Amino acid sequence: MSEIRIKIAPNTVAYPDEKTLKLIVEFAIPGAPTDTIDLKILEDSVHLNAPARDIEYVAALTLAWAVKPEKAEATYEDGLLRVEVPFKDPMEDAVKVVIKTGRVNTPIKEIKPALV
Repeated sequence: MSEIRIKIAPNTVAYPDEKTLKLIVEFAIPGAPTDTIDLKILEDSVHLNAPARDIEYVAALTLAWAVKPEKAEATYEDGLLRVEVPFKDPMEDAVKVVIKTGRVNTPIKEIKPALV
């Protein structure tokens, strides 16, 4: 038989650290054992599931700027889960387009004036 837990959203704050170019997300999840916290990050979202006693903290945040999830770091102390993840450079996946030189063979079309 599975335990029944009330799902609640934790107090959450998310803000950019302009000095380190990282997104900081903090979740207040007191009582959640570290080994039960399930934190997942995508380029555009953060997902949290953390059971604690008779409640279960759940959160899903959509991010306004892309981040690098593989570089995320998280610490948990005194009921506060702090996540730091660097922002992704918007041009990081850009593809350089090779520009050819030379004349483009576009035929010139003569436009005849309309008779009035």
